[in-house]
Amino acid sequence: MSDQQSQQNAQRTVLVTGAAGGLGRAFAEGFAARGDRVAVADIDHEGAARTAGELTATGVDAAAFRVDVTDPDSVAEMARQVAEFGGGRIDVLVNNAAIYATVTRSPFEEIDPAEWDLVMGVNLKGPWLVTRGVSPYLPDGGRVINLSSATIYSGSAHWAHYVASKGGVVALTRVLAKELGTRNITVNAIAPGFTLTEASYGLMEDAATYGVDRGSIRRASQPEDIVGAALFLASPDAGYVTGQTMVVDGGRQFI
Repeated sequence: MSDQQSQQNAQRTVLVTGAAGGLGRAFAEGFAARGDRVAVADIDHEGAARTAGELTATGVDAAAFRVDVTDPDSVAEMARQVAEFGGGRIDVLVNNAAIYATVTRSPFEEIDPAEWDLVMGVNLKGPWLVTRGVSPYLPDGGRVINLSSATIYSGSAHWAHYVASKGGVVALTRVLAKELGTRNITVNAIAPGFTLTEASYGLMEDAATYGVDRGSIRRASQPEDIVGAALFLASPDAGYVTGQTMVVDGGRQFI
């Protein structure tokens, strides 16, 4: 039996960053429902512990880990702890941690350079650092899934730093696919459209109806709508899919 077949037959260890709430929490729940062991990582350790505790209460093997994705030492220690939790390996990495709702919307000339650096640090440097930290523990057949955003294709006025950071995630995904492909590890990105999470509700008053009229499917996106893409990209069926960006936005735009 090959290493990849053994991995598929054994319980996998899935690491989801930014999993204290929102999409990250939904990803953690989705993989848990598939029977995976789930590592819930977030800078908000209390929130991560709540997510992991609720999963554990349902019989899932889950644990919470604190990480600052912009800090190499914090990332390295988190990766070591998660690998120990996973019996020496991390089969699937979901780079979900990002700054979103707290980003100030301003014309590009008025964006505070400090905020630009913060957004780039979390949204783009973060996936690079976490993938680098987890790389030694990724086995043959391992999967990396990065979270971009559908707004990189349409643009979003007054949000240059956020959109640029998520565009960078797509570029990073392609480079990592080339480099990790030599180890039979796939790297793909998901670009969700506007999705109803706690952060989205805090972003605007009309979140529940925002953009619905532009979609081919005329309803708001729920976190569960995005989870299926991650489950597919982490499945044996996607073993030959790499370097790709999957847009999940209900057909609001076609690429």
